[in-house]
Amino acid sequence: MAFGGFNDEAHRGPMAEINVTPMVDVMLVLLVIFIITAPLFTHAIKLELPVAQSSPAPEKPETVSLSINGAGALFWNDVPVEQKDLEARLAAAAQKNPQPELQLRADKSTRYEVIAQVMAAAQGNGMTKIGFVTDAKELPAKR
Repeated sequence: MAFGGFNDEAHRGPMAEINVTPMVDVMLVLLVIFIITAPLFTHAIKLELPVAQSSPAPEKPETVSLSINGAGALFWNDVPVEQKDLEARLAAAAQKNPQPELQLRADKSTRYEVIAQVMAAAQGNGMTKIGFVTDAKELPAKR
């Protein structure tokens, strides 16, 4: 017997040859499948896609930082400014297109009266975008 049998006295160890016949069969089947399906990948579908037209993105308006320290002193973009000059600057900023956003920063010891006066001056001079800027409070660690 060429492949060995149950009572083969000459070969007592494991068979060292790999049977590659099943692997060749699988490879041939895959080759036939690829030969058949390869022409299907070359066909393209013609589509008429819509043409999109968009306007340019609007300019992001600048921001004006108006800071108030504890003594009530005003700072326009970190430059000291007097109360009488503030209204002229607010009116000039309100005329810009697009109108800048007014970011109001106040020290926690600032009197509310000063903040209210600044907000009234901003609104009276045509500023419509007013925001408050605060510092993040540190939260206690979770247990």
